[in-house]
Amino acid sequence: MEHLILEIGLALALIAGAGILAGKLRISIVPILILTGMVVGPQAPHISVFDFRFIQSAPLIDFMGRLGVLFLLFSLGLEFSIKRLLTAGPSIIRTGIIYMVINLSIAIIFPLLLGWPVKEILVVAGIMTISSSAIVAKVIVDLKRAANDETEIILGLMMFQDVFVAIYFSVVSGLVLAGSTSVSEIVTSALMALLFIGGFLFVGHKLVPKLDRWLDIPSDETFMLVIFAILVLVAGFSETLHIAEAIGALLIGLVLAETDHSERIEHLIVSFRDFFGALFFFSFGLSIDPFALGGAVWPAVAAVILTLLGNVVSGVWAGRKASLSYRASLNIGLTIISRGEFSIILATLAKAGGLLTSLQPFAALYVLILAILGPLLTKESRWVYNRIRPLLKWPQIPDRRKLRKNAGQ
Repeated sequence: MEHLILEIGLALALIAGAGILAGKLRISIVPILILTGMVVGPQAPHISVFDFRFIQSAPLIDFMGRLGVLFLLFSLGLEFSIKRLLTAGPSIIRTGIIYMVINLSIAIIFPLLLGWPVKEILVVAGIMTISSSAIVAKVIVDLKRAANDETEIILGLMMFQDVFVAIYFSVVSGLVLAGSTSVSEIVTSALMALLFIGGFLFVGHKLVPKLDRWLDIPSDETFMLVIFAILVLVAGFSETLHIAEAIGALLIGLVLAETDHSERIEHLIVSFRDFFGALFFFSFGLSIDPFALGGAVWPAVAAVILTLLGNVVSGVWAGRKASLSYRASLNIGLTIISRGEFSIILATLAKAGGLLTSLQPFAALYVLILAILGPLLTKESRWVYNRIRPLLKWPQIPDRRKLRKNAGQ
């Protein structure tokens, strides 16, 4: 394993460069990391001691990327918590149902029309349905829209999707990894997944008082080791049940979010999530042969168009149901367009399950396009509104300058 450390250092340098570039361009780091990984890899040159092919380090980078998935889902669970699920109220359910009925239907019909097998259809449905929580949150913060009327609806929708992810991912991962083909096997896998989720959350909720006592550890070093041990053990155990390790990470995050130590855990985990998460997106790019994307272009572009249509329609519908303006309702649809971590996780799951090889380039291209389009369309939502307003006969946005001028007279 000669020059292994140098290869890892080179990978980290490329990832850091991608982060700097993303900051300069003011876009999400996700597409830049994937593109960076795609540019290097097996087809890249070997210049002196600098091996851009990452042949020796590929297994280690892949392993650290898997840790990135665990930290991403674990962090997502910490931000959610079981109590928020129970107290969020009817608004989340109503908005979530509207979103899922429209977008999941589109996401199932599309691969069905392409003639793809059942397992591939389920994977693509998940890839096309779930928004990127990381990108959506970043866009809201960057555009300073946290106080906007529509933001509460957007966050509620993210929460609904988080719950859907927990159930859907468990079921799909069971079907893909366990190789279930008959109806009885599919039902059994689904029931086992749901039983595991329900049982884990029920027992975890009951153990919260004891967890508060057990995790009352003064030493930050020991506390970190205990949390990491719990995270990896639970994720590994879920994998033995043919449920992807990422769902175990999400579940333990949901449980630990109920404890008095949740803020300490979240503060501890942020750096590891960002570091290993970046390696995950980079490693995903490494697994994609850019010369093999040609066959995925038209399916990916068609999926992007359908996603744009489905998200805007469901967002406007949900916003109007909540008595928001057409402009605010459109903001909902545009903000939730971005796809990212979950789509890539599902594509990685498909690869592990031996499904169609075209799913990897399809997911990569699809995520790339929407990870760039989502933040851009959200930022330019006023321009988008003015373009489609005459067609749909929506009211004109008041000119703020004229309003200020009239108020001053």
